[in-house]
Amino acid sequence: MSDPRFVHALALGLDSEWRRLPAAQRCETAEELAAAVTRESEVLTHSYSMVGLQPGADLLLWSLGPSLESLEERAAMVLRSGMGTWLSVKESFLGVIQGSQYVKKPTPQEQSLFSGVRSRYLVVYPFTKSTDWYLLGKEARQGIMNEHIRVGHEYPEVRQLLANSFGVDDMDFLVAYETDDLPKFGELVRALRGTDSRKSTVRDTPILTGIHRPIEEITVLLGAVNDAR
Repeated sequence: MSDPRFVHALALGLDSEWRRLPAAQRCETAEELAAAVTRESEVLTHSYSMVGLQPGADLLLWSLGPSLESLEERAAMVLRSGMGTWLSVKESFLGVIQGSQYVKKPTPQEQSLFSGVRSRYLVVYPFTKSTDWYLLGKEARQGIMNEHIRVGHEYPEVRQLLANSFGVDDMDFLVAYETDDLPKFGELVRALRGTDSRKSTVRDTPILTGIHRPIEEITVLLGAVNDAR
């Protein structure tokens, strides 16, 4: 990938007071939020439901943009639009998509998760390695990563994106997986726990798991319905 692109995982939580608004106001503010999320721009955003899946978080927005400023503008637009004024940021992970030093020719399994048809589930989390890892020689690190990559290729049902977060967020990487088969994803995670690369892991939580749904469908789950229907 020649030009760096920025990715943003933004988990938002809804103020419970919004559900106590009159039905017409809930629907109106939800429409304004949906319009902000789906508005055509240089930023591509996919929406995922986290309703009841993690304390405090209800909506996960997964965005790709050409610059940090473009992601900032999309987030600001969402947070000031109708229902968005009732949302607060619970988690925010930033990353830059760049070529991997360990993979010369990425397979479709390791490409950006913004192309093609969306899978049912998205899992994102921050990832940080130890200082000892970075002090290893290049050949030693490549050997360990070769095992890691080999295990990943045994699970073609799972696509992965690894974005660099050095200098733009607290962690080293933003890791994202997309799949229609969560149990198979769990098997992959368990298999990776048994590789040498696990020894260098310092942080790989919190894990955000979302279900891909149109933003309009998510607002209905949250309560944007006409009580009189």
